[in-house]
Amino acid sequence: MNRIVLAAALLLALPFSALAQSGAYRDTSMLRAPAGVPVALYEFEDLECPACAHAFPIVHAAVEKYKIPLIRRDFPLGGAHIWSFDAAVIARYIQDKISPQAADEYRRAVFASQASIATKEDLNAFSMKYFQSHGRAMPMIIDPNGLFAAEVRADHTLGERINLHQTPSIFIVTQKGYTEVTDVTQLYAMLDTAIAENPAPAKGAAAKPRTTAHK
Repeated sequence: MNRIVLAAALLLALPFSALAQSGAYRDTSMLRAPAGVPVALYEFEDLECPACAHAFPIVHAAVEKYKIPLIRRDFPLGGAHIWSFDAAVIARYIQDKISPQAADEYRRAVFASQASIATKEDLNAFSMKYFQSHGRAMPMIIDPNGLFAAEVRADHTLGERINLHQTPSIFIVTQKGYTEVTDVTQLYAMLDTAIAENPAPAKGAAAKPRTTAHK
């Protein structure tokens, strides 16, 4: 009995990420930096996830500080996260029809307003106001051909290939492989190490940071 109690106590002491992501990764072939890039960040996020909201400013500040690319994938978890898929579709629309920067701003605004968005109707009302505040009208049908929904599902399929079960899932990727960031407060220290071990080519200017939602 004492061994059972001890095992239960040790399990409870594990961080949430270790519990949620306890399954072994399967296919990690996509977790590499883009061609010619020594170090990049690769993130799977869910717009309804509080931990993703916490990580968002840290990740984006790191992208600016280190001048590295961010490869972002949408990974709506479903279940209790009832509007995250729709929010990702709207963000994809903004990225394609307005600009990647505007899409980043929308994602940031959604994260900041998570507590006030409880339903799909709340998300729709929030998004309409967001479009209006930026001098635009939100289309009645945001994705008539299902193209943006297909992009979100493709990202989700990538996460399933890896065997992801939680968000955010953040990886520092190089040409050689990846390192998972399980504690976002350690991101800068981990990037310092990765950049020191994978220096950029000496010639040419530093690459401008960029965010890609799907490539």
